[in-house]
Amino acid sequence: MKHYPSITKEIRHDIDIYAFDKLDGSNIRAEWNSKKGFYKFGTRSTLIDEKSEPFGMAIPLVKNKYEAELTKIFQANKWTEVVCFFELYGKNSFAGQHIFTEPLDVVLLDVSPFKKGILPPTQFVNLFGHLDIPKILYHGKVTTELFDLIKQSTLPNMTFEGCVCKGESDTKANPPIMFKIKSRAWLDKLKAYCNGNESLFDKLS
Repeated sequence: MKHYPSITKEIRHDIDIYAFDKLDGSNIRAEWNSKKGFYKFGTRSTLIDEKSEPFGMAIPLVKNKYEAELTKIFQANKWTEVVCFFELYGKNSFAGQHIFTEPLDVVLLDVSPFKKGILPPTQFVNLFGHLDIPKILYHGKVTTELFDLIKQSTLPNMTFEGCVCKGESDTKANPPIMFKIKSRAWLDKLKAYCNGNESLFDKLS
């Protein structure tokens, strides 16, 4: 099953982007086809089923919240195979750690139809924006003002971690351009969490 791409920290100032609120959670993959619906699931690196601990609990969340509506959209576009990417998170989730005894939710991040790759952000918003996706906090070029608002946690409606910025690909053969800008407060909390482990900090940041 297709893996979610790594998101760079290298900021592009020359393209229009959508700045999506970055939810602090764990990536969940779900593969759909026209005969079985959602039938294969995974975390970022491992396949799971509903019996898998602890992430198997994300499967009914995905199916109950999204399967019916996404199936309609996929069928309308005549897609027969699609991989969807979600974020699993809760009120106290941080840096991929969760409290599994508290309510957790999933939110649709990206959609990758077979042989089309991850959809560009404009198409994603047009097709799926009426569903629960991360909030769009800004559309346009990354300015110094936008960067400062994110870093200072003062961008309206932004939650704690920061933003994922997505722009159209340079060529049709490439996936959308994606980079992240994280708040100083989140990075400070991560630094305390890593307690001097620089390799862990670099991996999680």
